[in-house]
Amino acid sequence: MKNPKLLPEKGSIAIIDFGSQYTQLIARRIRDLGVFSTILSWESSFQELCELSPAGIILSGGPSSILEEAAPTFDNRIFELGVPILGICYGYQWIASHFGGKVEKGEQGEYGRTSLSIINPTRLFEGLPSHLTVWNSHGDRVSVMPEDFEVIAFTADEPHAAICNLKKNIYCLQFHPEVTHTEHGEKILANFLFEICHATANWNLGSFIEESIEEIKRKVGKERVILGISGGVDSSVTAALIHKAIGERLYPIFVDTGLLRKNEAQIISELMRRNLGIKIHCFDASKEFLIKLRNVADPERKRKIIGNLFIRVFERAAQSVGEAKFLAQGTLYPDIIESAHSGRKGACLIKSHHNVGGLPKRLPFKLIEPLRFLFKDEVRKVGTLLGLSHELLYRHPFPGPGLAVRCLAPIREENLRILRDADAIVIEEIKKAGYYEKVWQAFAVLLPVRSVGVMGDRRTYDFTIALRVVESIDGMTADWAKLPPELLSRIANKIINEVEGVNRVVYDISSKPPATIEWE
Repeated sequence: MKNPKLLPEKGSIAIIDFGSQYTQLIARRIRDLGVFSTILSWESSFQELCELSPAGIILSGGPSSILEEAAPTFDNRIFELGVPILGICYGYQWIASHFGGKVEKGEQGEYGRTSLSIINPTRLFEGLPSHLTVWNSHGDRVSVMPEDFEVIAFTADEPHAAICNLKKNIYCLQFHPEVTHTEHGEKILANFLFEICHATANWNLGSFIEESIEEIKRKVGKERVILGISGGVDSSVTAALIHKAIGERLYPIFVDTGLLRKNEAQIISELMRRNLGIKIHCFDASKEFLIKLRNVADPERKRKIIGNLFIRVFERAAQSVGEAKFLAQGTLYPDIIESAHSGRKGACLIKSHHNVGGLPKRLPFKLIEPLRFLFKDEVRKVGTLLGLSHELLYRHPFPGPGLAVRCLAPIREENLRILRDADAIVIEEIKKAGYYEKVWQAFAVLLPVRSVGVMGDRRTYDFTIALRVVESIDGMTADWAKLPPELLSRIANKIINEVEGVNRVVYDISSKPPATIEWE
């Protein structure tokens, strides 16, 4: 997974992912401290880990119990590498079990905030107060200490909340230092990186841009590159980076699937022209997509139909702009991680991803994915350094399959018209109220539910629109936005009054997890 041309060669941190919802958050926290981090699945090989030559290793938490017969583990040779190790939650319990400690199911789980008392600071807690509020999320506990380990902190319910083996340079935490709920969590991670691992803070996005441009120039030479552009942050920053490297030999292609937001093609063309000074090659394939999707309801079937047809349309579009040897994609690091993990034992398919793993083997292009090691917040920082406008960089995410996964009613032109008009009202009113940049996403969903209403003294039997507005940092977890009632009322009234075919609006107040942000 490592690309030595673009990433720091030494001093990085390897994170072994045991399935925690916080694993990517750990990686981002480490990068925020200037140290590059790489995530490996617990089913990755020992050789993959060794190839990274990490300065330190973090073992993440996870949903499993070490007491289960098929509990996730990693190659035991990890403890022979001689590099510092930090075990968090499940990672701690696996370490304790390996070294002869005893893990048992607690009488009650420990979840949420609790007070931590530090009795031996060591280098991990150096410079911290003796009492901290920390965040727990675990059901099992270490009841018997592993040999040669010592307790360095405890809570009221967990006498072994933090332990260490100074001789082996192994530290274990039952709580989560990566979440914002833990006081001085960043300082704990910084101590592990710099005081224990002696890592080097050499992860710099400015240098990343310079090295990426040189790498693209070297790889492409005098050839052309085509790029499927959507108007989202990822493809826009990819376009800006490649355009910096090869100029007019980049051909951005925009495919109108008929599943886009209102006036999307015109808006994107103008934003790209204004931001990058390049022309977008637009291809209208909306009729093809609507024919293929007519009355399809299953979400995975929708995604596969859209993905397969998009590739065929894109191939035709690419041929029309002239010969090109390279295809660029705005693939991000979370896409790589989720796709890599999706085929592993015990993994659960939530949704098919539209970039990674979706390309046919016969596609006659070499891939360029300059953002494949970046998280979304890093991509936005790169875009800012490249001079892209705030308006473009902070557009809300839009799913690859477009409105098809927001239209739960049958996919028909009229239903898409209803959804498109309702969605435009949601965005307009959210912007007017000053909430557009305060929330992660805001959109409308057309439900396959008709209900009786009364409009103008006559009976109606029309569709229902669900409003989905969420707050999030990275899209991995999200909570519903507590919008003012008057704003919700204004949005609902405007949709019902102006969008023909809708007589009811509801507000989605579910969080992720257990729900997803998109409805399909």
